[in-house]
Amino acid sequence: MYDDILFPTDGSKASEATFSHAVALAQAFDARLHVLYVVNTTYAGVGATGSVNINSLRTSGEEILATYESQLADEGLEGVTEITEGDPYSQILEYSDDVDMIVMGTRGRSGIDKYLLGSVTEKVVRTADIPVCTVRASETDESG
Repeated sequence: MYDDILFPTDGSKASEATFSHAVALAQAFDARLHVLYVVNTTYAGVGATGSVNINSLRTSGEEILATYESQLADEGLEGVTEITEGDPYSQILEYSDDVDMIVMGTRGRSGIDKYLLGSVTEKVVRTADIPVCTVRASETDESG
């Protein structure tokens, strides 16, 4: 039923907490787990005029993915890791063309924070053509 499962990550503690759910689903369905890190080039502070360098974000993503590769090996799971650049929501949807399910965390923002910041997870849930399993982070997981 699910041969390929996508776990998009931003490297946060909330995302780390979601990983165990993605692993459990991959094990239950004997599926390959795809771990995707998107270098968010739409963030105002990124780029030539911003204070954040895209190369440093890419390096950070490579380190995060290396950790997940190690954990996948420890779990005996087949995994694929990839870094892309762009708008996280768009990149996740584009990548989802090649998978059967998405597992991602949600931080539980509400009110003005949700309105101003938007929610990548919410956009994916509303527009994905495949099932999306969301995992709500606990308050301790959100602070990362």
